[in-house]
Amino acid sequence: MMTEQVINARDQLSRFMFDDCPVRGLQVNLYQVWQHVQRNKKYPLPIKQALGELTVAAVLLASNLKFEGSLIVQVQGTGILKMLVAEATSSATCRATARWDETAVIDDAMSLVDLLGENGRFVLTLQPANGESWQGMVELEGDSIAQMLMNYMVRSEQLATYIALAVDAQHAGGLLLQKLPGQKIEEDCWPELTVLAETVKTDELLQLDAHTLLYRLFHEHEVRLLADQSIEFACTCSRAKVSDMLLLLGGQEVGEAVAEQGSIKINCDFCHANYVFDEVDVNVLFGRNIVETVKQELKTQQCDH
Repeated sequence: MMTEQVINARDQLSRFMFDDCPVRGLQVNLYQVWQHVQRNKKYPLPIKQALGELTVAAVLLASNLKFEGSLIVQVQGTGILKMLVAEATSSATCRATARWDETAVIDDAMSLVDLLGENGRFVLTLQPANGESWQGMVELEGDSIAQMLMNYMVRSEQLATYIALAVDAQHAGGLLLQKLPGQKIEEDCWPELTVLAETVKTDELLQLDAHTLLYRLFHEHEVRLLADQSIEFACTCSRAKVSDMLLLLGGQEVGEAVAEQGSIKINCDFCHANYVFDEVDVNVLFGRNIVETVKQELKTQQCDH
C-alpha cells in the first residue's frame, strides 16, 4: 500500500500501471527544462502557458516511442499565435518554442482559441533517426492543449486517453492515462479512473512526485509504479545543419545576402544559439568564390541600367 510523501520531483517522467485495470499511465514534472525553454524569450503569459503545456505533452507522448528518434507536436494558428512546437526524443530530451505576432497587444486573459484564430491545425510528426518520417494532421478541436491532444488521440490513434496539464512560472507538469490497446476492460473501469483523474488540482500536478500524486488520486486501486526517467533540455541545432540549410537555399541567394550584409546570421528559435557565416565561410561552403561572383553580377546589372 502506498504511503504519502510530498517530494517535489524535478525533470522526471514516471510510468505506472493499474494491476486491476488494463490502463497505463505517465506523470511528468519539469523544472530546469521548463526554465530553459522560457529563459531567452519573453513569452506573453497565455502563450507561455500553452507552450509549457505542449512541452509536457510532447514528453508524455514521446515516452511511448518504439524507435530511436523524436516526436514533434505542433499547434498551428492563423491569428496572433502562429505556432507552438515542442520536440521530445527517445533519449529523454526535449525542446520547445513559439512564434507569434510580437507587435500585437496580448492580454493576460486571452484564451488559446482567440490567440490561434480560425482554421488552426494540430500536427504530430514521428522522426526516426534512420528511416522516413511520418506525419499526422487534424483540425484543432478543443479549447486547451490537453483537450486538443485528447481529441487527436481518439481521432487518429483510436486510443481512449486522458491528459491533464498544468504550468506556472517555475514548473510544468502533466498526467496521462491510456487504455492498453487490444485489452478487454470492464465497462465502468475507465470512466471511474478518468473521473478520479479529473479531480487532480493544478498544484498537485506541479508540486507532487508520482508516488504521492497516485496515492491521492487512486489509493483504492492497485497501482504499480515502474522505473523513473530523468528528462533534460537539449537542442539538436548545429553549424553543420545550418550549413546544409544554406546549401539548400543555393549559392545565388546566399551570395547575394552576404554581398549586401557582409555575413549571414542564423539564430536558433529553440536554444537561441547564433551561427554566423561570413564571406570566407560561404565561399568554402559552396567550394567557389560565390560572393565575388554575385558582386560582379550586381555591378554588371547596375551598369546596364
